[in-house]
Amino acid sequence: MRLGPRLALAALAVALIMIPFSLLLVVARMPVNALDRGVAFELHAYAHTHPAWVRILSVWTDAFGPWPWRIAVIALAAWTLYRGAPRLAAWAITTITVGGLLALLLKIVVARARPVLPDPVALAPGDSFPSGHAANATLGAGVIVLLLLPALPRWGRRVAWAVAWLLVLSVGYTRVALGVHWVSDVLGGIVLGAAVVTATAAAFETWHRDQGRRPEPPVSEGLEPESWSSTTR
Repeated sequence: MRLGPRLALAALAVALIMIPFSLLLVVARMPVNALDRGVAFELHAYAHTHPAWVRILSVWTDAFGPWPWRIAVIALAAWTLYRGAPRLAAWAITTITVGGLLALLLKIVVARARPVLPDPVALAPGDSFPSGHAANATLGAGVIVLLLLPALPRWGRRVAWAVAWLLVLSVGYTRVALGVHWVSDVLGGIVLGAAVVTATAAAFETWHRDQGRRPEPPVSEGLEPESWSSTTR
């Protein structure tokens, strides 16, 4: 397939992912909807009467917050560079950086207020949409899985994706349960993170094929799987 059609398909894939994000963006600009409000107050009521659960959520949300994901990606990128795959290292750093900056910019532009709950169990600075924790968890998990997939057996790849999504969804849950984000904030962060990973992976794969490398579907095979061969170590 020529470069033009491949770029068109990549753009279409990203556009399809961005459609739900655009809808969530519209929701974020409107008054808080019943779903956001109902879930927030229900989870807050439970958290308020279960302090031990709040401590667990707080530890989890910090352990898998933005900076732990960034540090993990930087460390893996450094190891990838050491193994002789500088393009993959550059892709990983670019993806986590661009996605994080885009999430921050959108927070400023949308300027949505965080939930205001009676006697809150947690507080967070800044604006609400999209959730930075959810966006960075999606970015970090996506980058790490795509880098490691070529080294995993086929069953291990399915497990890796399952664990990645479990971490992303659990982090998103903590943000809502702690009362610092609306549900739509979390969904917006996840969709934004997925869109950025998809876009940068599609761009990398397009370049990869233009170099005459064997085409591989990134979701199942990872990026640049030949970098794991003994000839490139």
